[in-house]
Amino acid sequence: MRRNVHAHAQALNSLAQPGRELPKALGVTTGGARRFWRTWSTAPQTVHWVETDWAELEITTKLVDAFYLGDHKVAGEIRQRTAKWGGTVEDRNRLRMTVEVDPEDNPEEGSEGPTVRDMDEELYKLLGGS
Repeated sequence: MRRNVHAHAQALNSLAQPGRELPKALGVTTGGARRFWRTWSTAPQTVHWVETDWAELEITTKLVDAFYLGDHKVAGEIRQRTAKWGGTVEDRNRLRMTVEVDPEDNPEEGSEGPTVRDMDEELYKLLGGS
């Protein structure tokens, strides 16, 4: 073990996890919240999740649904919650997480789901753009 590696550091595999289905009982109505659930439920971090983590994802997904329905006051709470899971590179560095990326792991062409451009346009409109 290298001397500068923290004893609790986590090396995560970049491959998506099987994830869980979005519980219908949550009553999520927006595509943004469904994408949020799909992204997080299959994230590499979920390998280590226990039931309390999944419960937090459910609550956060409801907040994301509210955000996409126009309640922008919840944005800070969403950011705080996703930071605890390692949502950005900075968050993962703080949590001592690394994601090992396989160089041959390329997204499949024509994969289903919205493109980054579609999501950017949706968010731009949501935040008051024309």
